[in-house]
Amino acid sequence: MKITIDQLSKIYPNGNRALSDVQLEIENGMFGLLGPNGAGKSSLMRILVTLMKPSKGKVTVNGFDLVKNRKDIRKMLGYLPQDFRFFSKLKTYEFLDYAARLAGMKDTKERASAVDKMLEEVGLFEARDRQANRLSGGMKRRLGIAQALINSPQIIIVDEPTTGLDPEERIRFRNLLSTISTNDVIIILSTHIVGDISSTCTNMALLNRGEVAYSGSPDELVEKANGKVWLIKATESEYMEINEKYPVISNVPTSEGWEIQVVADEINGYYGENIDPNLEHAYVYFMESRLNQWTAI
Repeated sequence: MKITIDQLSKIYPNGNRALSDVQLEIENGMFGLLGPNGAGKSSLMRILVTLMKPSKGKVTVNGFDLVKNRKDIRKMLGYLPQDFRFFSKLKTYEFLDYAARLAGMKDTKERASAVDKMLEEVGLFEARDRQANRLSGGMKRRLGIAQALINSPQIIIVDEPTTGLDPEERIRFRNLLSTISTNDVIIILSTHIVGDISSTCTNMALLNRGEVAYSGSPDELVEKANGKVWLIKATESEYMEINEKYPVISNVPTSEGWEIQVVADEINGYYGENIDPNLEHAYVYFMESRLNQWTAI
């Protein structure tokens, strides 16, 4: 499987440019799409799942043109939107059965077996007879994940998938996607949560203001922050100064003041030492140093 995005732009009727000349190639495995809110991630997702047409550019999926071959591409897709809705009068298993029928599963026995298996995988089997509108927020999100995966699609697109999930549910979801990604499948994970990408994705892109600011592996992005992450031991007054000067990643109170992690080329006038960067550090450093566009994650 391969998705080729060529000079893709989206301009809304009000003049807002959501995407500008996006150029990407996405192949089998987990692909992370990272960026702050308003970066254009959801607009790109909606185009890829054929819910919205681009203003300019072209997308091909295994040789199929996204605009000309919409029906063929939709058969390949599983999609979990950020704002997931469902019919509230249906029970959990009834909704998933309905989603399976929409996905083209016509055999009743095969569909029933697939529904039960998927409910087990997302931890909802015990709630299969519960009204869907009575599920907790996290359980509703898991039901959304289940409907995206029910027909073993070749392309799975999930927009902010771990919103509303507790840490245990988030890990379960990541593990589920990682297992699926070993097949001949493309999984696109759009998120502003860095941990979702660092734990699962082998390739990624960073969107900022509708443009691709970075494309490559998470490790290569982390490498750009080597020597740029500092652990500073600071007094109370120094903490206030540092918070004004540098992007602060974390701060921990100590008996003598604070231990603060910041990203910066240099920390003039403060006592600190370099520490190994992770993807969160690299994201903040890249947004600050290359784009001058840092916002808290």
